[in-house]
Order: sequence, then C-alpha cells, then structure tokens
Amino acid sequence: MSRVGFIGVGYMGYGMVKNLLKKHDVYIFAHKNRKPINKLLKIGAHEIKSYDGLKNSNLDCLMLCVTNTPIALKVANEIKKYLQKKTIIIDLTTHNKKGATKMEQVFSSKNISYNFCGVMGGPVQSEQGILGGIFGGKKNNFSKCKKYLNCFCKSVFYFGNVSKASSAKLLSNFLSLLTTTSVIEFFKSAKKLDINIKLLCDVARLGSGNSGALDRIANKAIKGNYKGYVFSVDNTFKDLNYINDLVSDMPNANNLVKTAKSFYKNASKKGYGNLLVSELIGKEKY
Repeated sequence: MSRVGFIGVGYMGYGMVKNLLKKHDVYIFAHKNRKPINKLLKIGAHEIKSYDGLKNSNLDCLMLCVTNTPIALKVANEIKKYLQKKTIIIDLTTHNKKGATKMEQVFSSKNISYNFCGVMGGPVQSEQGILGGIFGGKKNNFSKCKKYLNCFCKSVFYFGNVSKASSAKLLSNFLSLLTTTSVIEFFKSAKKLDINIKLLCDVARLGSGNSGALDRIANKAIKGNYKGYVFSVDNTFKDLNYINDLVSDMPNANNLVKTAKSFYKNASKKGYGNLLVSELIGKEKY
C-alpha cells in the first residue's frame, strides 16, 4: 500500500480520502473542522498535526485540495522544505489563471514532481468515487497519478501541461456555473409567475434545457428543499472571478461571466455567502 498525504479534508476532500483509504495508507492534516477528520480517523486514516511531521512521513504522494490559489501557494511554500524528492504532488485545487504554473515553480525549485488535477462533480460524487478528472503535468506522470486518482474518479483525462489543464478546469466550471445560475433563475421566475414547477421541470427534461445542474437541484427544490447543489455562494463568486480573468479578452464570454458574477456578489453582500447557491431560490432578492 502506498503512503498518501492529504491536505484539505473539507466538502470534497472527505469523500476523496474515504475512497483512498480502500487502497492506500492515508495521512491527513489537522484543521479547525474536526468532524470530517474524526470520521476518517475512525476508519483508518492517520493524522499529521503539523507540516514538519512530513519530515519522516515517507509519502509516495501528497494531495492538496484547498480553497483557493493564495492558500495553496502559502501551503506549498511551507511544506516544500519537508518533502522528499520521490513524493508526487497532485494538486486538486481550483486555481486562478496563473496559479497552477506558480505552484509548479514552487515545487520545481526542490525537484519535486508537481501535477494538477481539477475534478468535476460535488461531495456526493466524491464519496461515490465517480468524479471526473482534468489532469495536467508531464505525460510520464499521468499513469503514476492515475492509481491514486482512480480511487475517487470515474474517468481522468490528460490535457497536457498544468496550465492547459487548469484553464480547462475553469472552462468546465464556466459551463457548469452558468448553467446552474440559469437553473436558479428558472426556479425563481417560475415561483414569481406561479407556474407549476414540477410540470415545468418535466417539460425541461425532455428538451435541451435538461442538464446535470437541473437534476441536482430539481428533485429536492420541487419539495421545497433548496440544498441540492452543494457549492457555496462565496466559492462560486471566487471561481467566477478566476474565469473572468481567464476570458478577459473574449468579449461575449466575459460579459456572460460578469453578469453571473454580479448575482453572487450581491448575494454575498446581503449575507448569503455561506449559503449553497441553490438556496438562493428561496431568497426573494439578492
């Protein structure tokens, strides 16, 4: 069994680690939210309480799944001095336009192999082990990393270098988040116009309006439960900022992103930042 370290056991990380434990020894890093940590410790995970614990950990692979690029870079600069050259880095963080390239530079300075893998899906798919992976790095590292990624990914696709893969991840998010925004507004408009939302969803599913976002939100929302899409307002706003920067020289795409971004900016200002995006259906104005 390989020894795998994991930094960032949150919404997505919990399911990833749970699946990694079926085939590997996994070492997780402590953070303030003890609930997922304690659950994973009960099923066989080991805990490393500080980064200097990496010195003698003898890890074959270290995965990072943190909130944003600034946090990832901070962690990378703190841990690089403790890692062995044999340790393969797999970064699952959603980065800004240049984030993955900067991360690669940090680890390259210590001759440590850095690889990026953006994942598609949510916490449910993470726990079920059916995420999609967008991989970037040296081609000869792809097969080495797949043995870890296949623990929680149904499919992993090679996109080239880390910059290409990171951009592909943002474009995938562009499609999913704008579709999700459309579904939220679809529900809010149906409520406002007093249209039978169940019938409307049944009709939408027969045409090109059908989508993964509609499926995630609709079944619960029809019953008044708006927690179907497990991604927060603030995280959505953060990702849309990253996408906005990526497509800044593409006027139409940029305008679409700006419009969607304004919804979540307003929602955050009204104190809804920690809500799931689908919970905005139940809010009259944002």
